[in-house]
Amino acid sequence: MDLATLQSLHSALLTARYSGERRVRYRSNEVEREIEYRSDADMAAAIADLERRLAGLTGPRVTTVRISSSKGFIL
Repeated sequence: MDLATLQSLHSALLTARYSGERRVRYRSNEVEREIEYRSDADMAAAIADLERRLAGLTGPRVTTVRISSSKGFIL
């Protein structure tokens, strides 16, 4: 999915969840789609997955991790 579709679905999911609905409608490539979730937990999992995907598309990538340590001695 492209960024615009992910953002559209994320917004629709949040709106539906906070209004107490389990059915979500969103637009994907000029086609309207509808998804019905079985529970709030399923919706929460879908929202978390979308947020991870959006962060991967929009956030900076970590390419280097540097670790340092000491024994705690102060001279």
